[in-house]
Amino acid sequence: MMRIVSVLALSLMIFSCTQPEKIDYTRLPDEQLKRVADSLAQTFIITDGHVDLPYRLKIKNFRLEKEFLGIPLSTTEGDFDYERAKKGGLDAPFMSIYIPSRYQLQEDKGKLLADSLIDMINGIIDAHPDKFGKAGTPQELEANTKAGKISLPMGMENGAPIGNDLANVKYFFDRGIRYITLTHGKDNQISDSSYDTLNTWKGLSPFGEEVVREMNNVGIMVDISHVSDSAFYDALKITKAPVIASHSSCRFFTPGFQRNMSDDMIKALGKNGGVIQINFGASFLDSVARTNSKLLDSLEKVLGDKKLTSRDAEAQPIIDQFVKSHNELFSDVEKVADHIDRVKFLAGINHVGIGSDYDGVGDSLPVGLKDVSQYPNLIYVLLKRGYTPEEIEKICYGNVQRVWNFLQ
Repeated sequence: MMRIVSVLALSLMIFSCTQPEKIDYTRLPDEQLKRVADSLAQTFIITDGHVDLPYRLKIKNFRLEKEFLGIPLSTTEGDFDYERAKKGGLDAPFMSIYIPSRYQLQEDKGKLLADSLIDMINGIIDAHPDKFGKAGTPQELEANTKAGKISLPMGMENGAPIGNDLANVKYFFDRGIRYITLTHGKDNQISDSSYDTLNTWKGLSPFGEEVVREMNNVGIMVDISHVSDSAFYDALKITKAPVIASHSSCRFFTPGFQRNMSDDMIKALGKNGGVIQINFGASFLDSVARTNSKLLDSLEKVLGDKKLTSRDAEAQPIIDQFVKSHNELFSDVEKVADHIDRVKFLAGINHVGIGSDYDGVGDSLPVGLKDVSQYPNLIYVLLKRGYTPEEIEKICYGNVQRVWNFLQ
């Protein structure tokens, strides 16, 4: 769904061409192609499957008193705010209602925290109704976009707050949650985690199987990011709806990193009709970027000479400057496109999207995609690689829209 005009009309405006469908974008000069990418970013609906703004604000003691209302609008902190999102063409960042694994040990398993983060997002929307809108359906999202608002749909990262009560699935749907990541960094009562070694359930728990069925029933997307491989295949056997991976990438580029999806998993996801939304974090994109030990050692030496460690507050400005001066520590926008290429090759263009993990992966973001203002850079690279505007529209929104609509 494009915001204002169709791809063909856009091409007519840009090129005054009577047959825009025959434009070879790969042959355009860079500056012209960048203008096309900027125009597409402002024309297509762009959704991002995972932005960790709520928890970032939570640990910053965010409050809704008047003097704090500007925090989500314009800030130099973090990766997301309203102004940068508008610049990048972002229309619908899924706000991550993140529940750290330690909350699984509490009696309510993090339900109180989940409610507080949901309240925060609703409070931001209520405080800025001209800028943000709720989105419980794709239709509401599209109406917000038409009105010039950024939608703030919500996904709960870690199903622990469901507890042992299946009725909590409907409870969280009613509170606005539209996907649930079944677990996070540890096995929980629903599913084994890709980060854990206990293999508690050898996949989904019996209760987890019920949770997946109930999510299908009430209309919540099943998010298989973070789950173990066995849990992924269990979920595919049970679900009657396509699933999503809200913020995962391709294991092909990061051998041994179980948090990413293998080629076989991506193929199975495609057969299910699901979507993998590519994570931008360095550890998700490039095993070389994660293990650039010589550069990291040189940073440790700089800190050591000043009798500091990376944990010291005084070290942060030094680390920040080092990061700015050594882009080779990180991956880049081209590598994100490599992951999209891989999914397209394995499963087809209908099964890939964007799930940046902005505000969730710290300083490890790729060069060219450092915050929400830079989605046009990814669109530019995809155009340069021969992706059509229609394909890019699917990546930006159409594929997730299809899965979301399936559950309506």
